[in-house]
Amino acid sequence: MSVETTASPAQPSRIGTAKKGLTYLLFFSIVMFFAGLTSAYLVSKGGATYWVHIRMPAPFWWSTAFILVSSATMHMALLQARKDRKRAVAPWVLFTLGLGLCFTVSQFKGWGDLWDNGLALVGRLKSVGAEYGKDYTIERRGQTLVLHGGEYFLPEDTAFEHSLNAEMAETSNAASSYFYVLTLAHFAHIIGGLIALVVIAVKAALGRYGAADHQGLWAGTVFWHFLAAVWVYLLLFLVFVH
Repeated sequence: MSVETTASPAQPSRIGTAKKGLTYLLFFSIVMFFAGLTSAYLVSKGGATYWVHIRMPAPFWWSTAFILVSSATMHMALLQARKDRKRAVAPWVLFTLGLGLCFTVSQFKGWGDLWDNGLALVGRLKSVGAEYGKDYTIERRGQTLVLHGGEYFLPEDTAFEHSLNAEMAETSNAASSYFYVLTLAHFAHIIGGLIALVVIAVKAALGRYGAADHQGLWAGTVFWHFLAAVWVYLLLFLVFVH
């Protein structure tokens, strides 16, 4: 009497569950990281004498369009794998990778615009050279200052007698620093996502993802969706709180 042995389907199921658990744990740690950064931002803003409100540069809006569309194209790749259309997976992943690179370029363009306007990672209020009222405004303990003749005044100082420039001269631009820290922190995760997309694209080109096995593609897709969601959160935070 012979006993026929077969591979247990429970084992790949357990592996898949473990991968999903690790993926969600990664998401939780990233969420807590950005929650800590935005909380620190709010605390710093609440205790600062001066705070710069920066208008979101246009390239960061382009970034938003790129990453949202790329999220859709990545999901299309996953759908193709689930339908066992192995040849159709790689093109959608490559579309996503291309859009991810467009996101990267637009991010650098946005940082370049900030830098050109005197809004550096580490800078002072006197270094800001953008158009006041359009590109930025400055508050002093909740009061938006008035710029007149190159000098800043409180709104009630209608005669422009008490310039605040001397007081502001050595004040650091914490708002600008936080803007860079938040966006650069997100971009650091984007780099990880782009590396993952390259690996996924190679495997997809080799026909590795199909209806029976697409755990790696699933993890990459969900991670890319997550990065898109984090970016939208940061954008809304910087627009409505910054």
